[in-house]
Amino acid sequence: MCGIVGYIGENGASPMLLDGLKKLEYRGYDSAGIAVYQNGGVQVVKTKGRIADLEQKLSKQSPLVGTVGIGHTRWATHGAPTDANAHPHKGGDGRITLVHNGIIENYIELKSMLETAGYRFLSETDTEVLAHLFDYYYKDDLLEAMQKVMRTVRGSYATAVLSTDAPDCIIAAKKDSPLIVGKGDGENFLASDIPAVLKYTRECYLLEDGEIVLLKKDGISFFDRDGAPLKKEIYRVTWDAEAAEKGGYAHFMKKEIAEQPKAVRDTLSPRLQDGKITIPELHLTEEDIRAIGKIHIVACGSAWHVGMAAKYIFEAAAGISCETDLASEFRYRDPIIRKGDICIVISQSGETADTLAALREAKRKGAHTVSVVNVVASTIARESDDVIYTLAGPEIAVATTKAFSAQLAVVYLLALHFAKAVGRLSPESEVEKCAQLSALPEKIESLLALEEDMAALAKQFAAAKNVFFIGRGLDYAISLEGSLKLKEISYIHSEAYAAGELKHGTISLIEPGTPVVAVATDEDLFEKTLGNIKEVRARGANVIALVSGEHQEVREFADYVIYVPKADKMLTPSLNVIPLQIFAYYMALERGCDVDKPRNLAKSVTVE
Repeated sequence: MCGIVGYIGENGASPMLLDGLKKLEYRGYDSAGIAVYQNGGVQVVKTKGRIADLEQKLSKQSPLVGTVGIGHTRWATHGAPTDANAHPHKGGDGRITLVHNGIIENYIELKSMLETAGYRFLSETDTEVLAHLFDYYYKDDLLEAMQKVMRTVRGSYATAVLSTDAPDCIIAAKKDSPLIVGKGDGENFLASDIPAVLKYTRECYLLEDGEIVLLKKDGISFFDRDGAPLKKEIYRVTWDAEAAEKGGYAHFMKKEIAEQPKAVRDTLSPRLQDGKITIPELHLTEEDIRAIGKIHIVACGSAWHVGMAAKYIFEAAAGISCETDLASEFRYRDPIIRKGDICIVISQSGETADTLAALREAKRKGAHTVSVVNVVASTIARESDDVIYTLAGPEIAVATTKAFSAQLAVVYLLALHFAKAVGRLSPESEVEKCAQLSALPEKIESLLALEEDMAALAKQFAAAKNVFFIGRGLDYAISLEGSLKLKEISYIHSEAYAAGELKHGTISLIEPGTPVVAVATDEDLFEKTLGNIKEVRARGANVIALVSGEHQEVREFADYVIYVPKADKMLTPSLNVIPLQIFAYYMALERGCDVDKPRNLAKSVTVE
């Protein structure tokens, strides 16, 4: 959450900062600001609202012409989105200017100490505390001041600092919030994520927790928290910058829905070789897999819904007991982890704060950790024992689509790999399963043709106040995801329920005209779900049924029917989610919502 950019070089800083912020706006868009060193001081321009509002404000004043600067786009935690709470913040008498991502947990006691020392606060933010604290410790040595700040604060942060006493450098540090450095020719860059600098350089350094960087236009110096110099390896970005652009689509979400066949194909194909499943990134031996006592899956949001599906899939395919936990709950319930257990953590960004904390808790208790992430060299990836990348490419829209589908693809691979290791998948069956996996992207692509049908349904139901999703088994797991997609981008109240639970209270909420989306593609449970469809229909619900092509009889009991191709039961989540994503997209459009940047949400959740 929140995005940082920094520039130092020979060119104008302001245009580069704005360009970088636009690439990071998915991380926060409550307010934005930039600070540029010029005429012996640091000039700050900031405003509540989007980057476009900041550009408009800048256009009405004299241009910022300096060549050193920092910028920030905010997702509010402490204090409402206002001009005063926007970053950058000044420290002391203005000699320090600072931007910050994360949360300073002990900011109240620090604020009290600083007020006693004579500092005055103009905002409600914990970040202004950080700016004043840096000024408090600063005695003409930026590195020493940063070390003292890091020893004093508790919490998470990525922070960048300008000082009027040192106009030729930027100092920055990281703990539990991502920060990268871009290496240029006579210029250097700082950012929360690679897309912000990819237009200018492909050579990056990835900061680890506790590391400090000092940027000058002709040099980059790294230090540990004790001030000792560090040597770091360059990470060379190989993916195309155009992958993070809209490419002619109206929204990133629509582009990323359309990219799902490719994302699934790219994730699967390197791991399907001659009718065999191969996962070279996984270092568990067959003996290790046979010794697994329990699989613990931890994730947040949509990734948790992948984990819900994974529980059904792992237990059915490999016969290994599996628990799926919300990462935000996992470490606080003191989970029981025994020798031989593994923990699978799922995160698109690889920086999700709760998931990272859960990973560390699992490692502390002795679990072998396997991460499923999309962002190469992210913190979760680096700290896991094994990492399996989803190869979905950059995902910009806040509401995940293609990363979700790629994560499901990895779950299929792992489940079948484990099934083979424990003797539940014969060589003949493995060949058959590989063929089914190889055919999956084409089936997903066929479902993109439902766009007109889903757009028509959206027109029908865009005024709904409440929408319910029901399903059983894997259909329930995907109902959770369909409901989340709808609520997060259209702002319609939506809930998903295991269909069998309807009669235990939820059915009292059904009234005439209530839309109910019934996912009913599980052959073994179809008749039972059909019974639930009849129950809600009898109480006046408008039923949208999602079924496989063989069940024509559902037309008698549903108002609208969506057909998906028949597939192996394990693979149905990958098909069922596509029409639900498209439905949510068009519902948001009909309601005039910002599809890519829904209110109050950010793409990378790096705070608890």
